[in-house]
Amino acid sequence: MVSSLRTFGRAVRVGRQALGGAAIDIVRLRFPWREMLHQCWYLVTVTAIPAILMAIPFGVIVSLQVGNLIHQLGADSLLGAAGGLGVIKQGAPMATGLLLGGAGAAAIAADLGARTIREEIDALRVMGINPIHRLVIPRMVAMTVVAPLLNILIIFVGVIAGYAVAVAAQGVTPGSYWATFGSFTMVADVWVSLAKSVIFGFLVVVISCQRGLEAKGGPRGVADGVNAAVVLSVVAVVVVNLFITQLATMFLPTRLA
Repeated sequence: MVSSLRTFGRAVRVGRQALGGAAIDIVRLRFPWREMLHQCWYLVTVTAIPAILMAIPFGVIVSLQVGNLIHQLGADSLLGAAGGLGVIKQGAPMATGLLLGGAGAAAIAADLGARTIREEIDALRVMGINPIHRLVIPRMVAMTVVAPLLNILIIFVGVIAGYAVAVAAQGVTPGSYWATFGSFTMVADVWVSLAKSVIFGFLVVVISCQRGLEAKGGPRGVADGVNAAVVLSVVAVVVVNLFITQLATMFLPTRLA
């Protein structure tokens, strides 16, 4: 228990130093934009294709399951509204968080862990370079930039997949699907979905950077750090999503058609 609390405290310290350091670097015109853009491109190449492959079956499953229920109630025309509500409010941010917690966390933890066991991190400290500013901050900003873009991609692909299934397999007319698409979903729900993805990305990058910088024991230590980063990231995403969903339900209740 004490060890877990200490690990949590170190992760909080990494996140606080990264946020404060990013603001200071931007003000002082020292922010490593090139490294940040490189990390953005790297995260896109790691997560874009899996995001599309994840969004397609997710949109199909939502359309089929919700469609069967709505068909039993005799409200087939509301399939677009229910499908859009499920994908935007829960499906896309959760898929984004889990994808970042899997592929993104593994990539970052493996990179920093390998640098740590090769003593590159110690070399940076000896040269007077703060690893938080040099390595963590560009990855943090890159992750928080890529996360909402990934969320938008998953929303688009998931909605299109659900639309295709609804029209082709469930007999819903295209006009009624799009006419009712916004019946239950507000613009605020889209902003909440994007905010969720940014928070999830921040949690994932802090956890993965902390585990990577603390890797020890050779290649096995790197593997253990990657495993811990992925597991902790997924757990953090699920718990925080539950908390945010409760707050959103209290202050932004679902609008009835």
